[in-house]
Amino acid sequence: MATPSDRDPFTSVFADTHSRVPEDTVFFAIFPDSSLSNSFSSSSTPSLSLQSLHLQILQFISPYTSSYIWQHDPFSLSISSFSSPSCLCSSNSSIPHLHGKLRFGDNIEDEWFVVFLLFLISRQFPSLSIRVWDNDGEFLLIEAAFHLPRWIDPENSANRVFIRRGDLHLVPQSRLANPTLIDSLKFLIYYEEESRATEAIQKAVKHRISQYPERARQNTHQVRVRVPVSVAQVLKHEPCLVSLAVEGFYDRDIDTMKYAAKMEKFLSKGREEELVSLGVKMSRAMYAQLMQQNFQAPKCYPMPSRGDDMRAYLEAESGMKIACGFEMMYQLRRKEGEEGKGSTWNKYKETLETSGYFEGLLPGSKEYKRLLEKAEEYYRNSALFTKTSEMMSAPVRRIDEILATPHSADDFQNQEIPPSDDDSWLYNGENELNTALQERQKEMDMYNAKSKKKQKSKEQQDAGPSSDADFADFDLGHIAKTMQAFVEKVSSYKGAEVPEDRNLEVDIDVDRFLKDMESVMKTRDPQDNTSDGDTEETSSSDMDFDESEDGGDIMEPFEENEEGEETFMHTYSNALNEELKNTTLQKSFVRANEQASNKKEGTSNDMDEEFTPVDVDVNLVKSLLDSFSSQQGEAGPASNLLGLMGLQLPPDDKGKSKGKGKGSSN
Repeated sequence: MATPSDRDPFTSVFADTHSRVPEDTVFFAIFPDSSLSNSFSSSSTPSLSLQSLHLQILQFISPYTSSYIWQHDPFSLSISSFSSPSCLCSSNSSIPHLHGKLRFGDNIEDEWFVVFLLFLISRQFPSLSIRVWDNDGEFLLIEAAFHLPRWIDPENSANRVFIRRGDLHLVPQSRLANPTLIDSLKFLIYYEEESRATEAIQKAVKHRISQYPERARQNTHQVRVRVPVSVAQVLKHEPCLVSLAVEGFYDRDIDTMKYAAKMEKFLSKGREEELVSLGVKMSRAMYAQLMQQNFQAPKCYPMPSRGDDMRAYLEAESGMKIACGFEMMYQLRRKEGEEGKGSTWNKYKETLETSGYFEGLLPGSKEYKRLLEKAEEYYRNSALFTKTSEMMSAPVRRIDEILATPHSADDFQNQEIPPSDDDSWLYNGENELNTALQERQKEMDMYNAKSKKKQKSKEQQDAGPSSDADFADFDLGHIAKTMQAFVEKVSSYKGAEVPEDRNLEVDIDVDRFLKDMESVMKTRDPQDNTSDGDTEETSSSDMDFDESEDGGDIMEPFEENEEGEETFMHTYSNALNEELKNTTLQKSFVRANEQASNKKEGTSNDMDEEFTPVDVDVNLVKSLLDSFSSQQGEAGPASNLLGLMGLQLPPDDKGKSKGKGKGSSN
C-alpha cells in the first residue's frame, strides 16, 4: 500500500506544488475494477488483462485522435505493472492500472480534449474508475466550484474525485473520512450511487466538454506556406511534427538561434534552395505563436521580394519560421545525444523481465513461450498506436529516415492546395473572451443570489414572521441589560471578546483590573499624603496640577480634597461640557423624565449651563434600533453586535421596529 505521501502527488486537491511535476501538464490514471480482485495472484494475469484493455481503449479513441494536432504531446497510455517511473498517481501502489500524462502548454484546449476522451472511455468501459488532475490539482472541482458541497475543501479531497460510467463521482466524507486510493476504488464499486456528484456539478463539468469533438476540429487551423523541399518532405510524411517545429521557434534562445543562422540540415543549398507550396495543419495556439512574433529571415534563407507578390511573401514568411523551428529543434535534440534510440522490442522485453512478467520461468519452457508470444503480439499491435508518441519523443531518428529517401521539388508540383483558413479569430478574440467572462459572471451572480436567498430564508425562520404582535412580545429592555452585561462581563483591557459559548459568563476580577489601571496611571493611595507638600514645593510650572488634584481616588470624581478643590476628573468633565455646550449633541439624547423636571424649576444658574442627565438605557436601545432600521434587512453593525450577544431582532417592516422601539422605551 502506498504511503500517504506517495498515494497522491498533491497534498492539496485544488492547488499544490511538486518539484518533479512538469508545468502545464495533465495527468490521468485508469483503474479497472478487476485489478482489485483477489483472483489476481500472479503478476502476469493482471498484465495480460491490462494489455487487452490497453489495446481496446487505444483502438476506441483512435478515430478521435488520429487527425488531431496536439500542442506538445499526443494522448498516450502506459501500463503501470511495467517499469513506469513517470506514474505519479500511485508510484508505490500494487494496483495494476493504466496511466499517462500530456503537456498542453499554451493550448488549454488539449487538456479539455483529454477530459472529453476520458469521459468517453468511462462510458464505453463501465467497469473503470478514472482519475484526472493537473498542476492546479483537481481542476474538475475548480470548474464546478459554485456547486460543490460545503464539506469538501483542499485538505480533505485527496482520492475522492473520479470519473465513472460517464459521470463525475465524489467519495463522500461521511462514509470515508480519510480514504486511501484502494478505499475509494472499492467504495466506487460497491456504493456507486452514493458517490455520484449532484446534477449541478455534473452539468458544470459536462458543459465544458459538451462541444467536443467538434470543438477539437474547430481548434485546427490550416495555413498555406512556402517551405524548403526538405521541410515539405518531413511534413508530408509526419504532419504532427509541425508542433515540435513551432515549439522550437517559439522557445528559441541565443544558442539555438545559431543553428537557424546556418540551416545546415534543412537548407543544404542555401539561397539556391527552391521553395515549394504546402498546406499545413496546426492548432490555433501554434498559429498564433508563429504570427505574433516578428522574426528576420537568416541571410542564407531564400526569401522572395515583398513587392513582387505580397501573398507569396506572407506564405514564405510563415514557412521560414517553420523551417527555422525545425532546424533549431533538430540540432538541439541531436546535441542532447538521447535522440534516435527510440523504443525497440529488445528494450521492451528487458522491461518485461525487470517487472517480473515471466515469473521466473526458464527461457524455452512452454509457459515462458506462451507469455512471450502474448507479449510479442501486444507489442506489434500497440506499436500502431504508440508510433506517434515514440516519434514525438525521439524525432531526430524519424527525420533522418524521411530525408534519406529520394525527394525533389517535382514531388510537390501541380498539387491542389486549399487556401488558408480565415484567421480573423486571431484579431477578434476579445468578443470570445468577453462572452466567456459574461458566462462566468452570470454563474457567479446566480450563486450569490442563491446564497442570499438561503441566508434570508434562514434569518426569517430564526426570527419568525414580522408582525406587531411579534415585536410587542420582544423585550427591548433585555437589549439594555444584555449590553450592560456584555460590557461588564466580557470587556477587558484587550478589547471586547466574544466567548465561544455565549451562554457562559466571563469572570473578570474587576478590583484587580482597577488596581492595575491605577498603577499604570500612577494614581496615589488616598492614605499616602506625606509627599503632598514636597511635591507641591518642587512643582515649578504654572500648568502643573497639584498632586492633590490628580492623586485622589479617580473613581470618585465629585469628591473634594482637604483644600476644597475639585478632583481632576471633575475638572476634566467640566472642560468637556464646556466644549460640547455649543454643539447640537445634547439635542440627540433622550432626557430622563425626573431630571428634565428638575431643570425646568432651575435651582441655580450653574445648572442651566450643564447637560440635563440622560437615560443611558433608552438612548442605547434607540440608537441600536435606528441603526438596525437603516440596514434595510441587510447585514450591518447593529445586527452583528446583537448577534454576538445572542439577540435576534424581529425583521424591520417599513419602520415599524423603529416606531415600536420608541414607544416601548419611553
